[in-house]
Amino acid sequence: MSYTFLLGIALVSAALNWTAVEKHWKWLEYIAKPGTMLCLILWLVFNGGLGGKIIWFTLGATFSLIGDVCLMVPRNLFLYGLFAFLVGHMCYIVGFNLLPANLSGAGLVYLLLIIVIFSLVVTEIYRRLAGGLIAIKRSLLRISVLVYSLVITLMLISALLCFVRPGWDLSPALWAVTGASLFYVSDTILAMDRFLTRFPHARLLTMTTYHLGQVGITIGAALTFLR
Repeated sequence: MSYTFLLGIALVSAALNWTAVEKHWKWLEYIAKPGTMLCLILWLVFNGGLGGKIIWFTLGATFSLIGDVCLMVPRNLFLYGLFAFLVGHMCYIVGFNLLPANLSGAGLVYLLLIIVIFSLVVTEIYRRLAGGLIAIKRSLLRISVLVYSLVITLMLISALLCFVRPGWDLSPALWAVTGASLFYVSDTILAMDRFLTRFPHARLLTMTTYHLGQVGITIGAALTFLR
């Protein structure tokens, strides 16, 4: 793979965005936040990201960029951003599942284990968020938040199955799983801070885990499908 300088620019842009978020420098955030995802997308495109199986990850990153813009602009476009990220997660789900998992024996036990664990996790997270939405009189969002919670959980489970997918080597699988896990943490922090209780440096934590998560997913997919 070439054009690795774009990955470097993406990381620099991400760091600038984290600084902008913490310092409340909106002008810099408007440049660095979409700039980070744009660099990751261009890196994929220039390495063949518009064809073959990798296109699903290019699409996922593109819809994430759209979601970034919707959540960043002054207008209240939260639901549009939520929908864009929802579509992005669905693209990642398709991409992760293009190569089948070995679900015989230990693989099946592994699948059942992570399903049980994340069923409990998403149930607890949604229970708290639903209570928060009722408290702030935004009950109508409960269905949207439930659907989003289920989809991003399915995305993470799909990534975790890369460990038992014969087409995924260990290193790319680690990149992808780490990335998907950080993305999951990012969205959980965002939702908790927005609908449950505010806490210090929430936006900084949201953006650092989000950007590092996207980098992990992108690199993992590229190492698998762009060899």
